[in-house]
Amino acid sequence: KTADFKDHYKNDKSPQNYISLAESAHQGALAYVLHTSGTTGLPKTVRVPHKCIVPNIQHLRSLFQMTPDDVVFLASPLTFDPSVVEIFLALSSGARLLIVPTVIKKMPNRLAHVLFNKHNTTVLQVTPTLLGRFGRRVLQEQVLSASSSLRVLALGGEPCPSPGLLRSWRQQGNCTQIYNIYGITEVSCWACCYHFSESLLHSTDLTEASVPLGSPLMDTTVGVRDEEGRVVTQGEGQVFIGGMDRVCLLDDEVTVAPGTMRSTGDWVRVRDTQLYYLGRRDRLVKRHGQRLHLDTLQQVRSGLSLGNVAQEDIFTSAQASKAVLHRLSQILSRHSVPDAVVLVPSLPLSPHGKVSMEELMNIYQRQRAGSESNDALGDMETLRERLQSMWREILGQPEDAAIQEDSNFLFSGGDSLQALRYCDEITTALGVSSSGLLEVILDRPFADVLHHVATVMRTLPSEHSRMAPPVPKKRPADPLCSSQLKRQLTGTFSTAAAQRPQGLVVLEINELSAKTVPAHLREAGGLRLKVKWESDTGRCVDASPVLLVQKGADGPSGSPRATVFIGSHSNRMQALDLTTGRLLWERVLGDRIESSSAITRCGRLVVVGCYDGMVYFLCVDSGETQWVFETGDTVKSCPSVDLLTGLVMVGSHDGHIYALDPQARQCVWKHSCGSGALFSSPCLHTLRRHLYVATLGGNILCLNPDTGTVLWTYSRKTPFFSSPSCSSGHIVIGSVDGNICCLSHTGEMRWQYETKGPVFSSPCTTPDRRRVVCGSHDGCVYCLDCSDGSLAWSYQSPSRVYSSPCVFEGSSWGMEGTLVALASTDGTLCVLDGQDGTLRASLSLPGELFSSPVAWERSLVVGCRNDFVYCVEPTEEREQLIPQMTCV
Repeated sequence: KTADFKDHYKNDKSPQNYISLAESAHQGALAYVLHTSGTTGLPKTVRVPHKCIVPNIQHLRSLFQMTPDDVVFLASPLTFDPSVVEIFLALSSGARLLIVPTVIKKMPNRLAHVLFNKHNTTVLQVTPTLLGRFGRRVLQEQVLSASSSLRVLALGGEPCPSPGLLRSWRQQGNCTQIYNIYGITEVSCWACCYHFSESLLHSTDLTEASVPLGSPLMDTTVGVRDEEGRVVTQGEGQVFIGGMDRVCLLDDEVTVAPGTMRSTGDWVRVRDTQLYYLGRRDRLVKRHGQRLHLDTLQQVRSGLSLGNVAQEDIFTSAQASKAVLHRLSQILSRHSVPDAVVLVPSLPLSPHGKVSMEELMNIYQRQRAGSESNDALGDMETLRERLQSMWREILGQPEDAAIQEDSNFLFSGGDSLQALRYCDEITTALGVSSSGLLEVILDRPFADVLHHVATVMRTLPSEHSRMAPPVPKKRPADPLCSSQLKRQLTGTFSTAAAQRPQGLVVLEINELSAKTVPAHLREAGGLRLKVKWESDTGRCVDASPVLLVQKGADGPSGSPRATVFIGSHSNRMQALDLTTGRLLWERVLGDRIESSSAITRCGRLVVVGCYDGMVYFLCVDSGETQWVFETGDTVKSCPSVDLLTGLVMVGSHDGHIYALDPQARQCVWKHSCGSGALFSSPCLHTLRRHLYVATLGGNILCLNPDTGTVLWTYSRKTPFFSSPSCSSGHIVIGSVDGNICCLSHTGEMRWQYETKGPVFSSPCTTPDRRRVVCGSHDGCVYCLDCSDGSLAWSYQSPSRVYSSPCVFEGSSWGMEGTLVALASTDGTLCVLDGQDGTLRASLSLPGELFSSPVAWERSLVVGCRNDFVYCVEPTEEREQLIPQMTCV
């Protein structure tokens, strides 16, 4: 678009000055040809003349009040005719058309960030199912938030959600204009449009589930006829669409009479001149002698949130199916109440973003009869082999190629398109569907892909799968543990599904979880640990906490004030009072947070990297954004602060290390570290003026922190996920090849100690600088002598150790010498004697631990994958303690 055009448009927006698309082409010429998918009828070839589609674009452009300042998202694939409307709504208005790679469309969180954080999308035309994939939290906090850039939301291609459901998706104060648009490809593209009034969206009438189709669009005629072909003005009938110029050629048709009316196969109820959608004619069935529209039932179901059912009753009595069916019986007539409720992890989609009814029926049949894929799985090992086989096939690897627990799909040579294919292969072969699977494949190791698929499969009725849920090692049985609650829940549903249903309701449960938080106390070596407080972050916590201790914060005679800063996969950054766990502030950033944070030299800013590629500088007291710096890719690296210059050093997955000046709000220098992203955190030796950076390409670089100049490089064939740790005489780092390596400050190898598994853990040096402690995926924690790498002691933990140990003084815990806190992935938090590795205390938390614990005085803080941050402390209590339980 040109400046001249924009100025002209802003000065004169009258309809006669719109670009005349119709005049730009011969009236009888074809605009495009496409094939219908056959999801709502027989597949057809549709040839669309200019004069048929142009009125659609002109009328919607006027209704939506399009301007050159708009940003239109191309949500539909080019094989789906709404894409034509999206393209020419933008181009004919001089607006921007936002085109996003297909792989991003498959990841709701990233898509929301691209649409509303990066590009301020103003016009969005999508199917209701595709919109619902964002999830209620993202819808409220980004898509339909009070400050959302979205002006227009047009929902079409499927039955429109109920006003109540739309209301639950909107944040208070949201001003987005919402439309229900209806049409068929055979009369391309839209035929009717209904604008939601604010009064309807704020109505508390729960019985109003159906939304009118609205008024006909320009040059369009809409009629309703009964089965005898008679015009219907009140009651039920089939929709017919046409118009003098709204005519397309189907299949072998050569000519069609102007004004031809096409049957839609859609059944509606006419009431007070408005048309209310009932469903497809081929989904009209007889039940108990009465007609039942299955699509109408599905509309009612979509408006039924499980929040309307007492969740406490569901989780304690495992009567979820009865509760849902009881709720439906209160809304529906008797013949419409289904016989069974079937849980699915997420609704499977067609290529056009609609619910795939065929795939839903396949899922139900597999659950009812026992699918071949589930029969073939048998156990976790068989599932592992199946996923590994598909991995090798897609990447073209030999059959004997090793796929380790920590193997990453992209680092193994895959790309986003192959990841998309792998996701589809898993969905097809194993009969599972999950909106988060693709993101796990792209970002997480193979072990997480396996865990994710197994978790999704466990949400399906258990009697149809021979794969039993894994039992955590050394975890006491607890009748209220969340995994058992889920087995109770799915068991209840599968009992109902075992009967042959005449009606079937499918509930999507991607936002449903039983957040039961048991913590089991253990005593070892004279210490007990107990949970002091916990904070719910909304999603799993892989980041490690950072503590800011402000001495004299409450006045010269006041005690130090300690604050915990930690981020989560929910995009939230929390500041918590270390003493009480009270939430001081919370910020929702642009994407999920895996990076640990750092405090700037002045002590007034907390710095954290984010999946959206940004580095955020937030006020420690309020969380307000002071500066945002954009890198070229995801930031998982924890920043390092130069206490001499105040510069903040941070790595990015774009392969660069950045030196940022928060006071001047500028990048002082950046350096490309060659092949491989920067996952680990840079390490600064202040006195030597050396900055050590490790990459996933297998390189360790020593840079001048003032200029970014490379002083030396050490290369290894395997990636470095571990962060380097340095002291006066050496640098220590863990390697994926299983070695803990020690280098001199000039880059020569001094020694290496071989463990029995990959090392992702970062080394931690003891206060006297004589020993270094590091974990391994072999489940051991090793304490090594810094001078020669000899083993001082080792401790075998219950599971893999991914996080970094924390070495701290034991005096506040009533112990002499140092203590070592470590977290294993099965959820066990251990405290060891720093001198000989003896276990002093342990605590089982209800989720995996990838976060590294941090200690201050008597408090130990760690993040957990059950969405919580925990603060634990030693206790002197000697009486028999029962497992602590908090239900959220």
